[in-house]
Amino acid sequence: MTRQPNIVKRLAVPILPALSGQTPTIRTYSDKFIIALTKRLSIFKKFINQNKMAIKNYHKIEMPRERLVKYGPGKLGTQELLAIILRTGPKGSNVIRVAESALRKYKGTSLANAGFEELKKINGIGPVKAGELIACFELGRRLLKDKPSALILSPREVWEQLKEIRESKKEHFVVFFLDTQNREIKREVISIGTLNSSLIHPREVFEPAIKHLTSHIIVAHNHPSGSLEPSDEDIAVTKRLTAAGRLLGIEILDHVIVTGAGYVSLKEKSLF
Repeated sequence: MTRQPNIVKRLAVPILPALSGQTPTIRTYSDKFIIALTKRLSIFKKFINQNKMAIKNYHKIEMPRERLVKYGPGKLGTQELLAIILRTGPKGSNVIRVAESALRKYKGTSLANAGFEELKKINGIGPVKAGELIACFELGRRLLKDKPSALILSPREVWEQLKEIRESKKEHFVVFFLDTQNREIKREVISIGTLNSSLIHPREVFEPAIKHLTSHIIVAHNHPSGSLEPSDEDIAVTKRLTAAGRLLGIEILDHVIVTGAGYVSLKEKSLF
């Protein structure tokens, strides 16, 4: 009976020289195949090492899109929606961080009004993505141009309008700028973080109010704790804004606290 050659030794003849960069001895067509396969495996290993960060973070990059499909756009944060449009970040960086950086630089809605030259300078965006963002923002403006404004008449309507922040882990202070018929002209997030009178300055509220020719204002914020009890700071902020509004002729109609479970009106509780 003819003995079969040791398979390990058989493979080592062409593979070891190929891995070390030497010219291997080619004896059969199977040797050629083994050498070609070895070289391709070496190239693939090099590619994996160079792109380890991108592959490691791939599931994180896809997460916003998966959440959008599963829960709908209302459950996504602004940075997640922006990340979906941007699709990818620069090499070695998560696209969520790129989105967060852009939103920090352009607070509120000012990102939608940024020009091409400004956007393309943001790390991770560049000229192609800057053009895509401008196109998205302009399309949104055109589609919403003739949409009738929401009529805000009650604290419950404020609560219904703020579903995106009701269960947020951070406090969001939101201002509704209304016309003489209580129709929404504009809505802006003025502050994100713990609510206090030093952070919520009347200037931040009334400067855009004057710009938008506002007649009335409703302010609102969420309580991450889930509590609907107004804090002393909530009341102090409301009274300070109300006093400033009287001087400018712009009335603060209400301050509404919202959570996932419900809402409370400081006006209905006669707290200002």
